[in-house]
Amino acid sequence: MLSRHFLRSKVLQAIYAGRYEEKKVDEVAKSFEYHIQKLNELGVLQVSLLPRFVEVAGEVLEEGKKKFRPTEEERNPSLRLLDNVFIRRMADNFELKKAMESWCGCWETHEDLIREAFMEFRKMKEYKEYVDSEEQGFEFDKSFAILLFRYLMNRESLRTVVGERSLLWEDDFDQIAQYNFMMMKTLEEDSFDEASVWPMMYDKREDKDEADMQFARELLKNTIATREESEELVKSHLQGWEFERVSKMDVLLINMAVAELTGCPTIPERVTVDEYIELSKEFSSERSRLFINGILDKLILELRSKGKINKFGRGIVGE
Repeated sequence: MLSRHFLRSKVLQAIYAGRYEEKKVDEVAKSFEYHIQKLNELGVLQVSLLPRFVEVAGEVLEEGKKKFRPTEEERNPSLRLLDNVFIRRMADNFELKKAMESWCGCWETHEDLIREAFMEFRKMKEYKEYVDSEEQGFEFDKSFAILLFRYLMNRESLRTVVGERSLLWEDDFDQIAQYNFMMMKTLEEDSFDEASVWPMMYDKREDKDEADMQFARELLKNTIATREESEELVKSHLQGWEFERVSKMDVLLINMAVAELTGCPTIPERVTVDEYIELSKEFSSERSRLFINGILDKLILELRSKGKINKFGRGIVGE
């Protein structure tokens, strides 16, 4: 499920943190693998908030009935949220339930935050429109569950709980939430039940996931292995600049691009260049984009002339 762009960013961070020393390649690779595996935990931790939120909501509604002088709404609360078909299927899914049991105990110790979230959410017009609506069905309940998921992911108190679980997740929270959001939209009534395979952020059982991870592993190793050669190429094309003055992040981005250009024959040159320009916007300075684009254009011409770039496959012609 993780995009190659996202995996490139994780490779970049792993190498930068390890200072891309060749003797540390195994250590850096292990760190990268660990980080990716932890994203599965983060993904499950996020989606597990939905069934837990419904549980807590049920407790709050039941308590309201027992007040000394309950209002009419408290005496006869709508149970629409508790009967949400989509969230109930999530709660009953064998794989997700097993993963939640392994990773998500923290929500049991933060019931107060979930109660607070429900008390505020039930005042919102979206909640009132949902419980008052006569519309029924899986798709309607799914749309509401996704809306609720977005609300929970934006709760600062709940984000803090997740962030305290792992320092690795601070930068990844929003991206993984977006992946979960897109994943839930793909779940269909006819195929989503208790026995369904629950989509993980990285699933070894999925050919695409494993192929993308293998790409990332090779990119990491090749970037470290070809560091000196790539840096010499960069030095040869600097005009009016001393190599020591170039940002280490920019050098690493160029090194990764060269490793991909020479080691991934099915990825078009332009795709690679565009990817590292985008990464420079995320991890480097505003001026880096132009610098990296200019250097890579020169390096591509040199590497082509030396026969080190050999592309084949769909989408390669004309690149």
